[in-house]
Amino acid sequence: MKSRHPSKKNLIETTRSALATMLWLPFVSLALLATSTMAQAPYPSKPVRLIVPVGPGGGYDFIARLLGARLSEAWGQGMLIENRPGANGNIGSELVARSAPDGYTLLMGGIGPQALSVGLYPNLAYDPVRDFEAISLVAVQPNLLAVHSSVPVKSLKEFIEFAKARPGQIAYASNGSGSPQHLAAEQLKILTGIDITHVPFKGAGPALTALISGEVAVAFNVIISPIPHVRTGKLRALGVASARRSSIAPEVPTLTELGFPIEIDTWYGLYAPTGTPKDVIARISADTMRIATLPEVREKASSQGIEMIGASAERLAAHTRSEIARWSKVIKQAKLTID
Repeated sequence: MKSRHPSKKNLIETTRSALATMLWLPFVSLALLATSTMAQAPYPSKPVRLIVPVGPGGGYDFIARLLGARLSEAWGQGMLIENRPGANGNIGSELVARSAPDGYTLLMGGIGPQALSVGLYPNLAYDPVRDFEAISLVAVQPNLLAVHSSVPVKSLKEFIEFAKARPGQIAYASNGSGSPQHLAAEQLKILTGIDITHVPFKGAGPALTALISGEVAVAFNVIISPIPHVRTGKLRALGVASARRSSIAPEVPTLTELGFPIEIDTWYGLYAPTGTPKDVIARISADTMRIATLPEVREKASSQGIEMIGASAERLAAHTRSEIARWSKVIKQAKLTID
């Protein structure tokens, strides 16, 4: 008859197993605690990269550095501003779209790469809606239509008549093919029936120089650039391409007031790769909206003709979709594409 008590050998094996488990428990507990601590580490716990998809200078870079400095102060972490220019902002945007969705790589996007590029580039390597999480509509910057002082017109109506009498003979500058300024001029052509010739430049500076020198007759540009030359008489303002008049030139009517609804504010928005945790998006969005209300931030932005908005993630997402639809239609009408 077998004994109901464990054998000496089994008793020794059981004891050894129990002791081994007891020895490992503290290490398992520590590992679980470490994992839990990492998961709950407050954001951000290291420096954050903010990609600017254009070169240094200009609105994108200015807003990124203005916002980045304040976010760095608020978070106690470095904000690394990194310019990745190329293809109207598409290269830098694609870089962010392909980055890890952890909140440590953000994009200072805007109207060009997040709206106009959809219609302009048939083989765009990213989808501005699918591949990004909207964070905040940060700021807007109105554009001004101006002519060189040698052009014998004093109003938009007179310019339209002047251009219609000279089809194909009047050149207009833009900040580059596919830029907001290019699209604004093409919409003006569609709405008025004028035939003016596009001369693209590499950026706002060269386009403005060409206009001031009389190399071209007319151009759209962000309002802060041409308005000082309007004041000196070198240029003549015809209208603001915005929903409302600009605070830095309130005497200049909007194109909509003049009967031609061209509203193409150069806008700037903060984005993250799709899949970034919702609590991280909420933290960045809340801090961005708060910073946008700071008087010193608004004052610095205003000095560049920029209006701080600091709107919600939801508003930026809706605005992005709306701008894609609106400008894709104009691009199709104008038969514009960029390979």
